[in-house]
Parts: sequence; structure tokens; C-alpha cells
Amino acid sequence: MWGKGIEDGLLDGDSFPGKDTFSPKFLKSASIIDAQNIACGSGHAVLISRQGQVFSWGDGSGGKLGHGSEADISSPKLIDALVGLNIVSIGCGDYHTCAVTATGGLYTWGDGIHNSGLLGHGTELSYWTPRKVRGQMEGISVASISCGPWHSAAITSLGQLFTFGDGTFGALGHGDRFSTSFPREVEALKGQKTVRVSCGFWHTAAIVEGNSDLPSCSDAFVGNLFTWGNGDDGKLGLGDKLCRLVPCSVATPNDRSFCQVACGHTITVALTICGQVYTMGAHGNSSRTLPINIEGKLKDCFVKEISCGSHHIAVVTSKSEVFTWGKGKYGQLGHGDNADKNYPTLVTALEGKQVKRVICGTNFTAAICTHKWICAADYSICAGCRSQFNFKRRRHNCYNCGLVFCKACTSKKSLRASLAPNLNKLHRVCEDCFSKLNKGLDSRLNSRPPKSNSLCLRVDPGKEKKKEPSKATSHSALSRLSSFDSFRRSNTQLSKKNLKLLLSSTPSSPFREGNFGCDRSSQSSPSASIFDSCEQSFKMHPTSSLVSTKLTPHFREEVNDDSKQTNEDLAEEISFLREQVELLTRKSQMLAGELEKTSDQLNEATAIVQDEYEKNSSAKEAIKRLMSQLKEMASKVPQGPSCRTFGPCADNMYHVLSTAST
Repeated sequence: MWGKGIEDGLLDGDSFPGKDTFSPKFLKSASIIDAQNIACGSGHAVLISRQGQVFSWGDGSGGKLGHGSEADISSPKLIDALVGLNIVSIGCGDYHTCAVTATGGLYTWGDGIHNSGLLGHGTELSYWTPRKVRGQMEGISVASISCGPWHSAAITSLGQLFTFGDGTFGALGHGDRFSTSFPREVEALKGQKTVRVSCGFWHTAAIVEGNSDLPSCSDAFVGNLFTWGNGDDGKLGLGDKLCRLVPCSVATPNDRSFCQVACGHTITVALTICGQVYTMGAHGNSSRTLPINIEGKLKDCFVKEISCGSHHIAVVTSKSEVFTWGKGKYGQLGHGDNADKNYPTLVTALEGKQVKRVICGTNFTAAICTHKWICAADYSICAGCRSQFNFKRRRHNCYNCGLVFCKACTSKKSLRASLAPNLNKLHRVCEDCFSKLNKGLDSRLNSRPPKSNSLCLRVDPGKEKKKEPSKATSHSALSRLSSFDSFRRSNTQLSKKNLKLLLSSTPSSPFREGNFGCDRSSQSSPSASIFDSCEQSFKMHPTSSLVSTKLTPHFREEVNDDSKQTNEDLAEEISFLREQVELLTRKSQMLAGELEKTSDQLNEATAIVQDEYEKNSSAKEAIKRLMSQLKEMASKVPQGPSCRTFGPCADNMYHVLSTAST
């Protein structure tokens, strides 16, 4: 990664503001993750592993990291709410994040209080954990997602295009400038198959499958480029700088067929199926209102992927070379300086690396490289102890880094190895990878509350060894149940229910004779446990131990089923209430801020009124003094023909002063 704030910053494993990085820097905190895809926002990043798990880190304001809080995260952290959903597509805005599952589900989370329906849930609430988008999207399979700072666009498996969020400048493509808080299909593209979409700041671009005369280098696919929204700097490529409220087709020389598109702040970039790059909008110090072919060093290259940040562009060629150009103020171009580049320039720091993908954030850039190939000579010695392999010293691969070690150097096993076929199973790893994978694991384990041992079942000593696994399972389950007060309150009802079951299922049981072997006080007490009553029955009736032991599995199963359902309901209700408390707290804080702002404005207005009142009072006093002086002067003026000329003027002045004084 390279660009704004990467050096020793949130995106590089530290919690304080970092320096700008002018050259690509290896992200050590993500080295244990087999990254397949990544999305970048203005200050956070989200990546998908090979197993479909999602990790996020960076600026956590608004809950856009999905970890249930607004705390900043300095290194990639697994989003627990998405575990097991197999994420295939992700998108990052400045204030929110979106993800698409393999089954077509759309999840969004982040800051939703900007009155624009940014999250697509129909409300203006913020969600700090992933929440599935329902409503009109219920039953619709989403294939991919793209996020801009203020709006998002989703493509379904059938090629339908849905947009939601802020509709300023017509960026949603619905023919108006209104915002929508639910995903809404773009009617202008209805009946056509959308294959790619990209959201800029205030405009959107999409590639729609169509039919036309095919260029010589193309196959059966034909992609037409459509743009809409804010047209400043000519970034819509329609020959002018006007705003468009609905998708409009972009004409290109020789009817080029496009396969990829990316939008920035003042520019749009499109890639043809022939590997050529076209841009429209701000280009260097000028603006181009029509698509132009970018050649230069890309003239003889076949570009396979493009990406666009706020004011910079990055592309990857078929030879895994990375070229960047645009504004480089924060080092986001990766050329070792912060100079701007008007034409594609090779990122020399990535030469020799197998670059798989390149992604642009607002003012930084990230690249995913494939694992380094190991030459045949490196297979002859252990990567750890450097000893020669022989008949006794066999080769073993580390399931995290892929290097070759001897058995002694890979004696440890760990979960979550990046190259393991199953992350939930232990696999052999080297010493370095073991320490990385298990870093902080001991502290997390020690922070968990100890399991309660207050509940237990009597087991026949002669069968204790035989039933050791079931004993451990039952003990674990019962200890979890003991932590809930609701379970204690429901013990009386469960006790009566299970005692009736015991009576009906066992004819030889002593319970049928009315002697339950336990004190009446324990039966009537609400706080007495059914397990305590059963333990007393064992003490008073040793002959019934065989019968009770036979019934124990059924007894445990029913108790576990009932209590498990109760616990799940309670956990769901607690989670819902906790979420509501967080949302209400956020809302109250926002209202408190607005109230404080309004109070400050009121105080300022009151001060201005008071000042004006004082000025007005002073002016009235001055006018009164002038009137008194004028009257005094008028009384001293002698009456005669020579003074009659000034009579009307004096009368007019007297009238003006009288009016002003009132």
C-alpha cells in the first residue's frame, strides 16, 4: 500500500496519524491473510480472503468497519457477523461499507445519519455491524456492488441495476434529484443486462451488454458505456458539461466495446476488451468532454485491470506491470515523490512482482500480489534451520507462508492458516507463522469468563472412564446454562415436566410409588434446581441409580433443548436491545449537538439584538439633544422678512428630527 497516511498510520498497524508513503510498502499486518480482493475508502480498507472471510481495518468512525463500535482498528480484523457467509464482492464508501454473499445477499453497515438513505435500509439510522438489505431486494440475487461517497449501485445476477443513496445531480439515474433510502431499479436500463458499474462522487457509469458491429479483436461480448449524474469537467464523456438525470450512451471512435469502468471525483476511466484505456473529464491541466485513448507507455501494452481514486488512476497490464498517473500530492502514485504525472508512469518498486490486482482509495493505493515462487534450489534445504533434506529429514510445507521446512521446524499446528483448505482445523505451520497467527490469542482466552462448575450430574464411578466424552459435553452445556437467571426461574416447571416423564416411561421406578426421595421444601422452592432434587433422590434411593442413569441422556437432551431455545431467544432480544440502545445513544448525541449549535446561534442573535438596542437608544438620545438645541436656536432667531426664507427649511428639519425621535 502507498499514499496518504500509510507510513505508521492506521492502515499500517499503528493507531496514530501516519506519514504519507511515496513508494509501495508491504503491509505486514495482512501477511497471514490470503487476500483475493480488496476495497478502499477514504480512510479504511476491507479485504476478502480465499475462504470468503472479510477483514477490515482503518478509520472506524460511523461503525463502517463492522465490528460493533466506532473504534479505529490498526490491523486487519475479521468481521464476526459475516463469518460463514462466503463474501464474493465488497465496496467501500467514505462513510459506509457493502458486501455481497455467494448466495446473493446484500449487507451494508456504517454511518446512516446523513439524510440520504446511504445504507439502503429505509431509515436514517447507523448500523455498526453488517445488516442485510431487505424490502425490494428480498428474493433478488445480487452479484456485485459498487460504492461512492454518497451513493451505491448493485447489479443482480440477471443484470438488473439498483441504486440507492443521495440523488444530488441525478447520480442515481432515476430521472430526478431525489434521494432514496431503498434500492430502486434504474428504469432507463430495464430490460438490458448491466455487467459492470462504478460510483464516483456525484456521477455513475455502467457497462451494458449490447449488440453492434464488433471490432476485430473482440469476441461475442459487446459492452456499451453509459454515464449519468454531474457533468462538470466533462467526466460523463457526452461532449458537454451538463448534468444528466438518466443513463446516456457514450459514443466512442470505431464503436469500441468496453469491459471495465471506474469513476473518480473529476474523471471517468474505461477499459476496452482490446486492452485499451479511455478517459474523460479532467486530464492534467485540461478537461476532455469526449473519451480519449491513453497511449504513451501503454501503447504496446494490454491492460487487464483499471482503478480510479479521487484524482489518480492505476492500471495493471498483462505482464503484471503497474502504471499510475494523475495527482500525486500524497504519494498515491507510488513513484517515490509527490509530483503529479500527466501520463502513465511505471511503478518501478513493483517490478518483478506478480501483481494480481490494484485498487485505488480516495488518496492511497493498494496492490495484491501472488505468493512468491520458490526455485528448485530452495527445496534442498530447510527454510528455518537451513539443514539439508535427506532420507531422514523430510520436507514439510508451512500452510501459511508456503515455504518448505523440516519436521522439527514445523512441529506446531495452528488454526486460520491462510493456505489451509479448512481454517477451522489445525494445520502444520512454521515458528514465525505460528507466533503471528496466535498473537493476542492468549489474552483473548484469558479475558473470557470461567465456566461455572456449580451444576453437575452424578455418574457411576465404574462407568466414569467409559462415558468421559459425554460427561465433558454435558458438563460444558450445563455450565453455559447455569449463567442465565431465566434458567433458574424456569427450573420448577421443568422439574415437574421431567418427573412426569420419568413416571410414565419407567414402570419399575420408585417415583411411581409416590416417594420421590427429595424434601418437599426443595420441590416448592422456586430457586431449587432440578439437578439438586435429582441428586437428593440418588442419596435416599441408591437402588434407583440404575434406572436414573438409563434415563439421564433423555433427561439431559430435553433440558438442553428447552434451555437452548430460551437462551437463543434471550440472546437475540439482548442483541436487539443493545443495538437499539446504541442507535438511540447516537441519535441523542446528534440531537444534543444540534441543540448546542442552536443555543449558540440564539445567544449570538440575542447579543446582536442587545447591541442594536443599545445603539438605537444612543441614537434616540442624540436626536433628542439635537432637537432641544434646534428649538433653542429657533427661539433666538429674530422674526423678520430676511428670516422667512429659511422658514420652510427649518420646519422640514424639525419634522425630520421629530420623526426620527419617535
